[in-house]
This record gives sequence, C-alpha cells and structure tokens, in this order.
Amino acid sequence: TCVSAVPGLLALLLIVLEWTRPGLLSPLKPICDLRVLNHFIKEARDAEVAMKACREGCGLTEAVTVPQTTVDLDVWEKKNALDQAQEVQTGLWLLQVALGSLRSSVTNTALHSHIDNTIRNLPSINAVLRSLNFQEYTPPSSAAGLEGTWRVSSASELLQVHVNFLRGKVRLLLLDAQACQQDVS
Repeated sequence: TCVSAVPGLLALLLIVLEWTRPGLLSPLKPICDLRVLNHFIKEARDAEVAMKACREGCGLTEAVTVPQTTVDLDVWEKKNALDQAQEVQTGLWLLQVALGSLRSSVTNTALHSHIDNTIRNLPSINAVLRSLNFQEYTPPSSAAGLEGTWRVSSASELLQVHVNFLRGKVRLLLLDAQACQQDVS
C-alpha cells in the first residue's frame, strides 16, 4: 500500500516545489489542503515508530532544544497571524537543528532514511507557509533565550515533539491562515 501511494505523493510534492521554487516572488496559489500536512505528519509518525523499535545506535549524544507543543487556545487565538507564524517558524527551525543533531548521532543505518526524510520535509513545510503569504523567516543565531522551548535528551522524545508540533501549532496556523479563508469563498 505504501508503494502505491508514492507516485501520487511525489506528484503533490513536485507541485509544492514548483510553486515555491526560488525566483518566484509569490506562489501561484496558496497550499491550503490539509492532506499535504497530513502526509508530513504520517512520515513524522513513521520515523517515531521506527525510533521506538530501535534498540542500538539510536540515541542523541546531547540534549537538544525543541519547541513547546502545548497550545492554550485562548492565548493562541489572541495572537495575530504574524506572531503565530513566527512561533511556528521558530519551532520548525528548532526542529531542523535538533533533527540535524539526531542525524549525526544516530549510528543505526536503518533509521537514517527516516531521519533524512523528516529533515527534508521541514523546508517543504516552510514552503507551504510561504505559499500562505507568511513572510520569510530569519532564524536567530542560537536557541539560547528563546521563549516557548524546552530540552529533550532522547531521540524518541524529539520525534514525539516533532509529530505533536505538526499536529498542533502547524495545523492551527494552516487552518486559520487568511489565504486559506479567502480560498474557501
């Protein structure tokens, strides 16, 4: 079943990449279909499951900083879209750095493809955000002092944070994106 879905998902990802390739100042159409995000969530879950099954060579060598995944809906809804987008983009950047650390510390080759795929998906998620007219994100020089973060010391925790962040804050941002609201009408 997984192999039969690959051509369709590959085509979808190629469309996303075409819309967001460098040189285009703005994408042709906002990417509001939650099936795109659901695909990334599924792949993140696959990596999490593979990590839980790993018994050797699958740990972090040091703790990493990750975004908080809990969402107080009252607080979230009071934030403007720019602040919400900034929080999500900061979280995606933190995950990119943390997953890079994970990739370099994992020696289990069976996990490498899952981690590599997860890392490759993060720029695609950012491309989806750019398609919704959220401004380009400039990451800070370091994670030190960032609000809304915590540290994890295990690979399983890191991948669980990744899944929860996509299911939570990223999904909320996409659901409420102004570009998608206009697309519905």
